[in-house]
Amino acid sequence: MTVPHTDVRTDPGSFRDPANRVFYADGEVLRGLDARAARDWRALSTSDFFPPLLAAGKVCGTEAVEPARFAAVAGAQWAAVLRHERIPFVSHPYEWSFGMLRDAALLHLEILRAALTAGFTTKDGSAYNLQWRGVEPVFIDVGSFEPARDGEPWAGYRQFCQTMLYPLLLTAHLGVDFQPWLRAQVDGIPPEQMRRLFTGVRRLLPGVPTHVHLHSAMQQRNADAASGEVREQLRGAGFSRELALAAVRRIERLVRRLRPRHVRSHWADYQRTCSYSAADRAAKERFVELALTAAGPPGLVLDLGANDGRYARLAARYAGYVVAVEQDPAVVDEVYAALRADEQRRVLPLVMDLADPSPGGGWRGVERAAFATRGRADLVLALAVVHHLAIGRNVPLTQVVDQLADACLPGGRLVVEFVHPEDPMARRLLANKPAGLFPDYRPDEFARLLAARCRVERRVELPGGTRTLYQAVVGG
Repeated sequence: MTVPHTDVRTDPGSFRDPANRVFYADGEVLRGLDARAARDWRALSTSDFFPPLLAAGKVCGTEAVEPARFAAVAGAQWAAVLRHERIPFVSHPYEWSFGMLRDAALLHLEILRAALTAGFTTKDGSAYNLQWRGVEPVFIDVGSFEPARDGEPWAGYRQFCQTMLYPLLLTAHLGVDFQPWLRAQVDGIPPEQMRRLFTGVRRLLPGVPTHVHLHSAMQQRNADAASGEVREQLRGAGFSRELALAAVRRIERLVRRLRPRHVRSHWADYQRTCSYSAADRAAKERFVELALTAAGPPGLVLDLGANDGRYARLAARYAGYVVAVEQDPAVVDEVYAALRADEQRRVLPLVMDLADPSPGGGWRGVERAAFATRGRADLVLALAVVHHLAIGRNVPLTQVVDQLADACLPGGRLVVEFVHPEDPMARRLLANKPAGLFPDYRPDEFARLLAARCRVERRVELPGGTRTLYQAVVGG
């Protein structure tokens, strides 16, 4: 008998493959499989390559559950249902640094290579098929595996190029941040766009002749051909699984060699050049640590404007999980590398401009959820960020307070730092603005606005006298 479920929600980003669908029921992450996908799962689960990937954590935790419990959930009769582990925080590839995208791509290729060796393949090659446990990438699209058919190319190659390889080539070869390009197009960067960027001597850069120009030419040549015709042509030309494996290994070698050409910004040296004294820094760390332990360990902490990750690391000592948001891709790449060296699995660094956070995207604007939808936390750290939004980006102070308060769950805590107008960092920002443009940017006005949205529990002025820290309960 089918058990009724009162709390069922289909994942709005899971609809492109009709053979399986991700949904949420009773707090569980589930995947419904049709008859063919169920057969593929049974073969996959008993294969030699898949269980070791599960055991190593390279594929998200997955187990079969009794399908009768969810037979008619999410509008379909499923032949099988899988339960997946819950990823701590869902992020999107345009929020990752270069190193993160490269490591995600390498994991995808490693899994594909293992699958091909065992007679399987993946239908997809999208960067969206990977997520993170801290700085450890994990493959989540178990429904993408299927038995390989000899003589057929990797069906996910185009997606892999558009959402992983091409963004990496942009930053490695041209020094262009890939994040805006990925955010603008949910399916990634098409080869014809890349071809226009890599002309002249750039045509000869590593990976470009084969994966950009040849790929683009082949797509144009076969634009009117059915996929079955292309497969038959490849079989006739002697294309085999061994050739597919060799191609994957070549792509792996290419991706491993790619290095970012970041333009170093002043944010990379912020901790060295900012106006904190040793006494200020010590007092600030004590304040933050007390906030983290004020009401038991928080589940999720957002560190907005995380810079070098100092306070994200501090939060990770107490919190279940920390998402550290920073605008500069080069800074996030450095934070990611340091966290990865420490095998830190409770801090996820992300690239994001708080004045232009990730919106909803894709089909109907909900296929990729907005950061505001995903990012509500038990505790929000907003340290040395208010002046950048209010002065640097001309956001009214009342709206800055609203944004920070809205990032907290009801009853959650906000730890915020107000940098006074006379502080050297604020003066640096004000020097580029017309005189008198920010008459409301004052400590008393900030305190009033904060008290209107929150119940202020603690307030401390740092020893330098130009910065004030607040701990407040949102909605209290």
